[in-house]
Amino acid sequence: MLMNAFEWIRLIVGCLFILTGMVIFFTELFGVFHFEYVLNRMHAAAMGDTLGISACLIGLMIFSGLNFTTLKMFLIIVFLWFASPVSSHVLSRLEAATNDNLSAHCEIYEDLEVLERELAAAKEDKNTEMKEASAS
Repeated sequence: MLMNAFEWIRLIVGCLFILTGMVIFFTELFGVFHFEYVLNRMHAAAMGDTLGISACLIGLMIFSGLNFTTLKMFLIIVFLWFASPVSSHVLSRLEAATNDNLSAHCEIYEDLEVLERELAAAKEDKNTEMKEASAS
């Protein structure tokens, strides 16, 4: 009786992880096909792959139990968590370096001091808004 309940709990938790991974995959597909700029699409694809595959593999690890196959799936997750962000970062750096129309899609700061001044001004504006909101 107790073992049967444990198997049901394991089945439900494994299914939840796999369904979560599938939802993440479909969200990734939506982002890849609906974002216009290549870096936005690449970000959606990289995040979706890393999280979606990890969630699905965790679900499969729960189904498999504690054995050598589970260890291999865990090592695949570790590899993907290191490799996917690095590869998408390298590809995005390549896109930023070779795209002549980059300024049409985002702001490019030649001087770091300009960015620091804009961030400081935005922080001051936010602090002012918070003080005004708390006063009223």
